[in-house]
Parts: sequence; C-alpha cells; structure tokens
Amino acid sequence: MWLQVLSGFYCILFKSLITLTVHQILHTVMTTSKSWLLDIKIPVFPPTWLIMGDFDAVLKHWGPVEADYTGYGSLVLTRLFTEHPETQKLFPKFVGIPQGELASSSAVADHGATVLKKLGELLKAKGNHAAILKPLANSHATKHKIPINNFKLISEVIVKVFAEKAGLDTAGQQGLRNVMSKVIADLEASYKELGFTG
Repeated sequence: MWLQVLSGFYCILFKSLITLTVHQILHTVMTTSKSWLLDIKIPVFPPTWLIMGDFDAVLKHWGPVEADYTGYGSLVLTRLFTEHPETQKLFPKFVGIPQGELASSSAVADHGATVLKKLGELLKAKGNHAAILKPLANSHATKHKIPINNFKLISEVIVKVFAEKAGLDTAGQQGLRNVMSKVIADLEASYKELGFTG
C-alpha cells in the first residue's frame, strides 16, 4: 500500500516538475528573448514563382507561333482592329487601312510579328522581365500614348487566336491570361512612375 502511495506521489511530482519546466521555458523565451523572432529569415519568393507553371503551359505551344510570327501577327492585329475598331486609331500608319484590307496588309503583319516576338521574349524570361518591359513601358507611355486597357484587349485577342490556330489548350489559355495579367500590372506600375495614367 505504501508503495502505491509513494508511486502516485512521485508521479504527481514528476508531472508538476515537467509542467513547471515547460512554463518556465516559455515564459523565459517570451519575456527575455523576443528579439530572436526578428532573426528568423523567412524566404520571400518573387510573385512570378507562383506562376512559373503558367509560362511553361504557354511555351509548350509556342513552336507554331515562333515558326510564323508574321502570319500569327497578322491574325492578332486584324482581329484586334476588327473586334475593337477604336484601337486602330492608336496606330497612325494603319488608320487609313479599310478593315477589309487589314488581313492582306504586310505593314499590319510586320507590326504584329514585332508584338509577338516581344511577347516571346517576355515568356522566355519567365518573370525576370524588368529589362525587357522598362523600354516598352517608356515608349508606349511617353511616345505612343497607349492606354493600359489596350494591353488587356490585345491579350485576350492573343489568347483567342492562339487557342484557335496554335492549339493552346485550356491550361495554356489560363496560363497566358495569368502571365499577361502580371506583365500588364508591371507595365501599369511603370506608367505611374512615368506620370502617364492612360
């Protein structure tokens, strides 16, 4: 009987010591060493880390576009000007081209190719696009005066054309929308720095 009482006493004493020790440790950490929390380094990933798969989803369908920048460029700009006629006015050299002649215009095709080549550079940069985007933002804000909304319009046209003609699947379409959303947000930030609200 005494053995059971003694055993129970030691058990209670041991639990009390453990509880007391844990409480003391916690109290010490929280009251005297709060600064250690400031020394913890949490890795900060760039926003593009979250959409790396989006770049890959688009790039796996990029082959046909890269092989025919002029053809796809013509399709993209012709469709942009047809679906959003107000955008044609932003390109002085295309203003006089009737809509029925857009698809056969070499000037439209060439400019469309330039647009898609730049998009290809942005995609292949996989988010490290500041050096590519800065001069683009500068020229489009200060020289061409292109409102930011036009980038949204052409982005959606590109998604449609690539889905229909380049086999861009559902994941690729969403990936391209995500990538363009990030690119446009960065463009808009540059626009604001340049004092252009568009």
